[in-house]
Formats: sequence, C-alpha cells, structure tokens
Amino acid sequence: MSIRALKTWSLWLLLAAQVLGVYAHAEPYLAVREGLGCPSCHVNPTGGGLRTSFGDVYAQTQWPQQQLDLGGRGLWLGNLNDFLRVGGDLRDDFSWTETPHEKKTDSFGLAELAAYAAAEVIKNRLTLYVDELLSPGAPETREAYGLLWFDQHELYLKAGKMYLPYGLRLQDDSAFIRQVTGVDYETSDNGAELGFLHGPWSAQLAVTNGSAGGASNSEGKEVTSSVVYVQPGWRLGGSFSDNGANGGTHGERRMGGLFAGLRTGPIAWLAEADYIMDRTVLPNVNEYAGLLEADWAFLRGHNLKLTAEYYDPDTHVGHNQENRFSAVWEYTPVQFLQTRLGVRKYDGIPQDNTENTLEGFLELHGFF
Repeated sequence: MSIRALKTWSLWLLLAAQVLGVYAHAEPYLAVREGLGCPSCHVNPTGGGLRTSFGDVYAQTQWPQQQLDLGGRGLWLGNLNDFLRVGGDLRDDFSWTETPHEKKTDSFGLAELAAYAAAEVIKNRLTLYVDELLSPGAPETREAYGLLWFDQHELYLKAGKMYLPYGLRLQDDSAFIRQVTGVDYETSDNGAELGFLHGPWSAQLAVTNGSAGGASNSEGKEVTSSVVYVQPGWRLGGSFSDNGANGGTHGERRMGGLFAGLRTGPIAWLAEADYIMDRTVLPNVNEYAGLLEADWAFLRGHNLKLTAEYYDPDTHVGHNQENRFSAVWEYTPVQFLQTRLGVRKYDGIPQDNTENTLEGFLELHGFF
C-alpha cells in the first residue's frame, strides 16, 4: 500500500475509533440523527422508496425551514384509501465537469422521476410494493415484491425484485462504495429475502439471481446478508455477499463490509469500508472502497454534507489509488421541496485525466 493510501486509511481509522457507530437508507444520516430504524419512515423494512405515515409527517414538519399553510388540507399522508399508499421523487439538475486538458462540459438533465405504491391487501400482514423509475430513459421497475409479515411483526418474507440488503443505501449512486460493490439504485435483483427485526437488532438474508456485480445464469445464486445493532445515538452493522452466479472457470465474487454511524450534537457521522474479492476475471482482483461522511444541521432546513472517499482498484498494483472529496449544501425551504448545491473533486493517478476531474451540480428535488 502506498504512503498516500496509508495516510488516508490511518486518518479514517483514527476517526472511526472516535466515531464508531449506520444502518439506514435513502439519506442514512437522517436515521442516525433521529435515532430511528428504517421501518419507522419507510414501507420497505430495509429503507428507501415509499414513506410511512410517520415518514411523511417527519418530512413535512421536521425537514423544512418553514411549513407552508396548505389551506386547511392538513398533511399529506400518502393514503389514497384504506389500503393504497403512493409517493414519488423528482430530481432535476444542472451539472458541470472540468477534466484536465479537456474542454469544460455542462448540461441540464432530468436525473430521476420515480413513483412508489404499496397495497396493504391484508392489514399489518401482506403488502404488494412497487418502485417504478419513469425517467430518464424507458420506464423501469426497480422493485416489485410481495412482503409478508408474520406474528408479532418481527419476522418477514419478501419475494420478487428488490434491492440487496448490503451496506449504506446512499442517495448518491456515484459514491465509490456504491459503484465498487455494484449495489445501487440501478442494480436490483430477483429473489427472496428473509428479515428479522427485534428491539435494537435487524438482520436480513437474501438469495437472488446474482445481478449485483455480475451477470446472472443458472449455475449459482447470490447470497447477501446484513446484521445491524441500533442505539439512539449510534449504530454498527456488517454485510456480506457471495455471488456464485457468475459461473465459468474464473470462480466467484465475494465482498464484505462494515458500516457505522454516530450522532454528536448537530452532526451525524457515517462510515463504511468494503473489501471485494473478484475471481470472475483473470488475473484475480482484490479491491478496497471506503467512505467517511459528516452531515451538519447548522440551521433548521439546512444540512452541510462533507465526504471523503477512498478506492483501491487492485491491491496487487501500487500507486493506483483514488480519492474523492465532496461538499454538498442541502436546503429544504418548505415541505415537498429541496435544493442541493454540491462540488466533488477526484484525486487519482496523474496519468489518467478522468481520475482528476472537478464536478459541480445544482439539483432541485421534489418529493411527496
């Protein structure tokens, strides 16, 4: 490992020793800040997508700088009737990129238009759920599954198309821990998941076709698991995935990670480190990826997100590591509306211009 990489990891380990302590999805820092688990705010037990009634109330009363009077209509709770809930997200942005020795580029674009729906066909027992990406591009079903809760609402079975229960489900799919593991909003998979929620403990075991990080075939399946311990001010978890669905003569792909979170006053800390062993290629590759994030609620409706990331694409090759640093200001003036202004700096090997880019964006996020 290079001196530069050693310094980076030393800093992370020092901070992690002070921070230890996340399991939450779709902006995990919010769960850490409030000391809540995923099912408190989301219909999906592993987080993300459609909000529960509590999640809708929180988003309209605690998130914005001020709450607009809706003329006696009250709060939006997502219920169309006694058994059907809906929601959605719209993200439109302007972005620009500066790459050394290349012309600066900038563009407007629709980043995401997504709709969610859940039909509780048997109250507190059976739910049919769908997460549909409507744009950009052709419509795509990201999640579509049946969710069956057993007695006491602690054990559940999920079957269909779903996101894998691995690590932090950050909103930013370009983060190294999302790109390298292959577990992001573009990589859901077909299969089944067994989950257990009891007190501070949460655990999931999923068996799927193996599209996360590898192509699917009939020669094997991907097994993904996650275990988390949650306390009001901190949480710690671990994930593991064994993808034997790649088949062929090159073997399989395995990865494991630790993730954590801690609340210190107005700052919510997130951390994740992943190690990937890829035997689907020759020569075999071992990779590291990590993230350290601080979210500072410096004023009501305002959040400053600072991140430091590290990526080693091949531990057998020296001096090829890459870092990324980000600063994002999130401002929620009123309910259902958020703006995000951010800049990201890549710092990689000097010979590769694409690993030394500077990116910026301004995003408008509407949600309900």
